[in-house]
Amino acid sequence: MIHGASTHVLHPIPPVFDEHSRILILGSFPSVASRDVGFFYGHKQNRFWRVLADVFGDTVPDPIPERRAFLLRHGIALWDVIASCDIVGSADSTIRSVTPNDIRIILQAAPIEAIYVNGKTAKTYYDRYLRDAVGRDAICLPSTSAANAAMRVDDLVARWRIILP
Repeated sequence: MIHGASTHVLHPIPPVFDEHSRILILGSFPSVASRDVGFFYGHKQNRFWRVLADVFGDTVPDPIPERRAFLLRHGIALWDVIASCDIVGSADSTIRSVTPNDIRIILQAAPIEAIYVNGKTAKTYYDRYLRDAVGRDAICLPSTSAANAAMRVDDLVARWRIILP
């Protein structure tokens, strides 16, 4: 059970992309840990960076400048579906009053070949707020969150390999 009052939170992290980005990965909304560090997937238990490093046969990037460089080197644009919402802590299940990000800024600037979402929550909000606006479907990948305990890192890597060129 989630305790506490919801807070209206603005997404504090700008998108990562450049004119060479060929895939777009969208999460739902940054966790408290990510908001605190000011970059995506900042919670130590989230397996996002480990999974991507394994998929690309690269080292796990850290700190933030290495993570940004890693994404751009591999043609990845990264952002979240939600620009602002009411939320209790980091609990996706408490998200209300959603305003979506305008991902068209990425789609107009980069030759995005495919859009992927990190988990079912991101897929739900993508389909509700963005799919019709951009006229493109998103492919749902299993969440890299530690809350997705049913999937081991090896299982995640196997499923996430779909993003390879």
